[in-house]
Amino acid sequence: MQASEKILEFKQVALSFGETEVLKNIDLSLDSGQFYTLLGPSGSGKSTILKLISGQLQPSAGQVVFDGKVINDLPAEKRRVNTVFQNYSLFPNMNVYDNVAFGPRLKKMAEPLIEEKVKEMLSLVKLSGYENRDINELSGGQQQRVAIARALANDPELLLLDEPLSALDYKLRKVLQTELRTIQRRLGITFVFVTHDQEEALAMSDWIFVMNDGVIQQQGTPEDIYDEPVNNFVANFIGESNIVPGIMKSDYLVHFVGKDFENVDAGMRPNEQVEVVLRPEDLDFTTPEEGKLVVTIKNQSFRGDYYEIMAQDDDLNIWQVQVTNPAKIGERVGLTFDPEDIHIMRYDESEEEFDARLEAYEEDNAEAAGSGEGTHESD
Repeated sequence: MQASEKILEFKQVALSFGETEVLKNIDLSLDSGQFYTLLGPSGSGKSTILKLISGQLQPSAGQVVFDGKVINDLPAEKRRVNTVFQNYSLFPNMNVYDNVAFGPRLKKMAEPLIEEKVKEMLSLVKLSGYENRDINELSGGQQQRVAIARALANDPELLLLDEPLSALDYKLRKVLQTELRTIQRRLGITFVFVTHDQEEALAMSDWIFVMNDGVIQQQGTPEDIYDEPVNNFVANFIGESNIVPGIMKSDYLVHFVGKDFENVDAGMRPNEQVEVVLRPEDLDFTTPEEGKLVVTIKNQSFRGDYYEIMAQDDDLNIWQVQVTNPAKIGERVGLTFDPEDIHIMRYDESEEEFDARLEAYEEDNAEAAGSGEGTHESD
């Protein structure tokens, strides 16, 4: 991410309801002008984070910091934050214009400025000319556009979006994903988007926080999260994964399904038990003689732009493969992949442990290289 001004921080934020821990010592930092996504299953704590930012909830411990000031006890109405909800939450007794004008009118803005603001926001969400429409005359997608326009009319520094697209059909969701990203870039406002849809998160975000059980499992760019999952939960939740047990014999050499394979991972202990991840789209079929593994095609299904094929190796491991050409059920074929397609994970490793391991490994390598250079010079 590009360096920019920090707008929000959570410092060891925790939230409990009685004996139930909802959030566990959350640390996060948001820069101004970025599109962030909180991604995770139901009950993971992502919507709770939005409520702590908006002021609907107060933390049990830790600090919520906005523009450098602790806002734990700041009332919701005094926060420069607006929220777009899944159920739109529009005023059914008001038309489109009055819904969008509601916030500016509360701020006592002059009516000519309100009219200018409403027209600007409706143009932004592609609803120019809808000012006099009743809310119940609009489709679901149009109502969500009005909700977005109403939130943006308040000029928030931070816009929170709590699964705003989940009630819409797939095609409309795709359209609004693109429009939301365009709006965010045009206005330069920080967006915090909540979803359980990993495809949506990967398509829209600058930065993703993957959550489960009240903990941030991993954070990073969409590419980081997808290509380098730190643990089994992230690997399975973000996209499809083939995960098999293995042994990291040494740096860049892993043993699984009875064979040794070169790879690009390092920093494990010699002969450490690990989990090996291979994404379905990184696997290809070839002849049994040329394959790194030999598998039997068990079943397949057509997914539109690819075939999803299930194949079984001789150790009874099931491999999911995504290819553009169909296979033949019962056929014996080779399975091939490149060293960089193999991703190695330690069992139950946290993101902090993952980062610390890589950092220590890089420092050890730098020291060894420095020592070698020194010996060479003295020779």
